[in-house]
Parts: sequence; C-alpha cells; structure tokens
Amino acid sequence: MGEHASQIQSALRDRLAASRPAVDWDTEYDLGGTRVDVAGDSSEALVLVELEWRRADPVSNTATLFRHLAEGVLSRSTTRPVVVVQLFTAHYDLAGGGVSSRRADAEFVGRRIAASFPHVSYHGVSLDLSPPRADGTLPAGWRDAVDGAAERVLVAVDAATEPVDGSVD
Repeated sequence: MGEHASQIQSALRDRLAASRPAVDWDTEYDLGGTRVDVAGDSSEALVLVELEWRRADPVSNTATLFRHLAEGVLSRSTTRPVVVVQLFTAHYDLAGGGVSSRRADAEFVGRRIAASFPHVSYHGVSLDLSPPRADGTLPAGWRDAVDGAAERVLVAVDAATEPVDGSVD
C-alpha cells in the first residue's frame, strides 16, 4: 500500500478506536499469513476491514481473506461473530452511477462465502473519496470521508453483535 492509503488506514483505525475503545484495533493484522488493513479484536467480535484503494481485482482480496478465515479462525469452534468489511474508494464508482463490475463481483463473492459460515457477515462499504495517484495529495475532506466510512463499519458491527430478542419493530 502507498503512503496515502496507509494514512487512510491509520485514520480509520484511530476513528474506530475512539468509538469502540474496548476493542483492540490494529493495522496490518496478521490473519494466517495475510495482512488485513484494519482489524478489531474483542471477546464480542472479530472485525476485519480490507481497504480497496485501486486494486485491479478486489475479488482476489475477498477470496484470500475468506480462505485464511476458513483455515484459521473459522476452523475452530466459535460463536463469536466475524464481521468482514471491504471498504471501496470512489475508484470503483461508475461516472453514470452505480459501481464497477470489479466491486460488484467482490461483493457477490463476499456475500456468498459469508453465507456459508455461521456467525460471519460480509459488508461492502463505500469510502467517499477518490484516491490520488502516488505523486498527488489526498483530497480536501478526506477525514470526513474516513469518519463516514467508520460510521458505516460500526453499523455493520452493531448489526452483527446485537442480541436478537425476537421482537418486530
């Protein structure tokens, strides 16, 4: 990852840690030999956030992440929720609206794989910024974009960790 992506990664970790201080948030979390960009580990859940900056084939990140989960964390009997979030920059947005087939494919694979494991959820989340080239600078408002993405990550975590009481609103 480049300098700008690393800056976003650290800011996201810091924002998540400020909102959920009881969770141990880290960058470059080791998951069976592959590095996950941001992870939160607690007795309540394992949260894995993969930042898709400009990757040509983000579905390979999806498959690799789930392969390592299946061979490691998920191979042990656990009821602790595992929340997988793939955070896509605006690089994957289409000019006319919608998202690229690369993002759509990654999200499709993520949802299908997650559905095959109890206690695992997958979420494709937007990071509303266009990643600059290596010689560029981060756009104005990038911290607001990280804050917004962090809020969407936390919504996914809350949905996975809320007890189900059987009531209907």
